[in-house]
Amino acid sequence: MTTRRAVLTLAALVLSACGGDKKPAGAAASVGTDTAQAAVTPVADKGAATYAQICQSCHQATGLGVEGTYPPLKASPWLVGNADVPIAIVLSGLQGEMNVEGKAFNGIMQSWAMLSDEDIAAVLTYARSQWGNAATPIAPAQVKAVRDRIGNHSAWTSAELKKEYPGAGG
Repeated sequence: MTTRRAVLTLAALVLSACGGDKKPAGAAASVGTDTAQAAVTPVADKGAATYAQICQSCHQATGLGVEGTYPPLKASPWLVGNADVPIAIVLSGLQGEMNVEGKAFNGIMQSWAMLSDEDIAAVLTYARSQWGNAATPIAPAQVKAVRDRIGNHSAWTSAELKKEYPGAGG
């Protein structure tokens, strides 16, 4: 089995475990319609499509997550603060309890390091501009810099992220 095929198979298994992709790929443009959409660009389109295919099953189309398990991305200081934090989370995954806006969540997010720097930059830029979020875009070079710095880090805990990135999580 080729590496690409193995990665796609793994991604399909993870998606099915999280409830699968709840919208067809063509529905990506409707993600986050409750707020102003990001400018229609190839990067915004790619970010919306990646979000719909990978992130939405856990974090929901509304960005509100699933109470107690998957944290919201809407107004999350973990997402809209220091850009290196969500990059590190996507690259290595996250486990254990974390708090967002005073609420505890205790789910597991797998690593998505198999995605390209461009895909990670696009999906994070998309999420950082949806549901009322207004954070700066993320460039592929930023993702590469974090990837090079953290290497094959195991899944983060919120305490590790706060130690590595003071101020993370608000």
